[in-house]
Amino acid sequence: MAPAKKKTSAFMKPMKLSKELEAIVGKGPMPRTKVVKKMWDYIKKHKRQDEKNRRNIIPDEKLAKVLGKKTLDMFQMTKALSKHITS
Repeated sequence: MAPAKKKTSAFMKPMKLSKELEAIVGKGPMPRTKVVKKMWDYIKKHKRQDEKNRRNIIPDEKLAKVLGKKTLDMFQMTKALSKHITS
């Protein structure tokens, strides 16, 4: 008897990305998990974390198009990203 196929998690489903988000993470479609990982890669590479409170993200020009212009907490990032990710 063949093993049952595992259903792909909703988080792993490739999603369409906005042009602004693609400018940061690369060409889509890609799963949400990969989008978040690539966002963190960008944030760390460009030193966009607050030195005193590393949970805060200070957007540069590219990030501001996706996350907004104000400093935001890393937990608010996923909410901001959802506006740029569609199925």
